[in-house]
Amino acid sequence: MPVTHRIPGLLLTDHEFHVPIDHAQPDGAPLTVFAREVVALNKVQAELPWLIFFQGGPGYGAPRPIDATVPSWIGRATKDYRVLLLDQRGTGRSSPIGFQSLARFRSPQEQADYLKLFRADNIVRDAEWIRREMQIDRWSVLGQSFGGFCVTTYLSLAPEGLREAFITGGLPPIDHHADDVYRATYPRVREKNRLYFERYPDDVQRLRDIVDYLLQHEVQLPCGDRLTPQRVQQLGMSFGMSDGFEPVHYLLEEAFIDGAYGQEISYTFLRGIENAQYFDTNPIYAVLHEPCYAEGTACNWSAERVRAQFPEFAITADRPVLFTGEMIYPWMLDDYRALRPLKEAAHLLAQFDGWPRLYHQEVLRENTVPVAAAMYYNDMYIDRLLSEETASFIKGIRVWATSEYEHNGLRANGEKILGRLIDLVHGAI
Repeated sequence: MPVTHRIPGLLLTDHEFHVPIDHAQPDGAPLTVFAREVVALNKVQAELPWLIFFQGGPGYGAPRPIDATVPSWIGRATKDYRVLLLDQRGTGRSSPIGFQSLARFRSPQEQADYLKLFRADNIVRDAEWIRREMQIDRWSVLGQSFGGFCVTTYLSLAPEGLREAFITGGLPPIDHHADDVYRATYPRVREKNRLYFERYPDDVQRLRDIVDYLLQHEVQLPCGDRLTPQRVQQLGMSFGMSDGFEPVHYLLEEAFIDGAYGQEISYTFLRGIENAQYFDTNPIYAVLHEPCYAEGTACNWSAERVRAQFPEFAITADRPVLFTGEMIYPWMLDDYRALRPLKEAAHLLAQFDGWPRLYHQEVLRENTVPVAAAMYYNDMYIDRLLSEETASFIKGIRVWATSEYEHNGLRANGEKILGRLIDLVHGAI
């Protein structure tokens, strides 16, 4: 009997599905995929079309609904749909991936071979398995960020299962190496730094003081990890969000405290660093972020290699320190204690060049599924020009390009954004 809960305005129903670990071996070992059905309380008995949601990441579970009376994309969706929030394989309640679960494998190669099955292609195959098990003819899909990558893969691999598709901030680069992605995104991160320090000019010196202190002292985070200057730079990952500057600024304001032997890094700052970084609790993001771009090529730690082309991100004594963005670096496998057990597997994945195709241009060019996408002009994570190129491959797509929102538009004003995409697909605008 499925477990159900009521929260303001919504009825939630838990579902667990057992899908093959490897869909090429449908009778092989299974894993659990969790999904939460969400329906408006006043439409529980209604015959509604289904909308499945693909979360950004990779490596993050679906949103946990709280209150439908607060405007959100879920509130907008449940006016017209019965929503299925999918915890993609390896995330949330879906047979989660972590150093504890991967410890059961005997070698790093076995770990790597297992992790190869956690990209967008198998996430889509899970969705198709679930759709058939639930006896749904076709359903609508919504993908945010990496979830948009999954939707584009869905349009390539199994368009027959789709009624319509919505993408927000997630038109993936197609037929581009990860190096191309980072050559495009480092300049965007540099521009976000310019805007940040223009807003908070005093933080130029604050950040310099923090980095200099860490270069001269060994400082441990509450979890036991050493706090390095590179890890402080990673706070810039939030700069692609409309509300991403302020948490960093307020954290830097409280970086120092007068201790027994003079100024030292404050515990408040150390906890703030931990709270802002999720690589240890969401390791799929760390080990599969670059491979999510790969098709038949090895990434070989692309962000690290391409960073050398942008020396302004290096920490030197003669120029201001800059924050980095949504980049994964090999040093993280040493600095983050919970990632160390995955270090060898991560290197194997970085060197692997046998990744299957995720997108099929020949299918996308003949697409018949109604598609609408929100593309954010100033997106720090998803390059606009690469997204425009991808849109040109998808027959019939309707694109809404806007500078009104950042990458987190669906969270910031999901009711408006999803509503506009629905109207685009249905021909209302």
